[in-house]
Amino acid sequence: MSQHVYKKIELVGSSTTSIEDAVQNAISLAEKTIRHMRWFEVVETRGHIEENKINHWQVTVKVGFTLDQ
Repeated sequence: MSQHVYKKIELVGSSTTSIEDAVQNAISLAEKTIRHMRWFEVVETRGHIEENKINHWQVTVKVGFTLDQ
């Protein structure tokens, strides 16, 4: 069994469509510079309201990834 050391970073993704898209947007951009992402946890969800309707979602996620050995 291999031993892993993980690092966590916090990201905020946004979307005009959904919470899931906001998370995916954050992960998709992060994967361009961060290797070995393994998991995420949603730590905060909020949105922006305009004219009594949801205009966009913002989701804060912590992303865990393994460090290079």
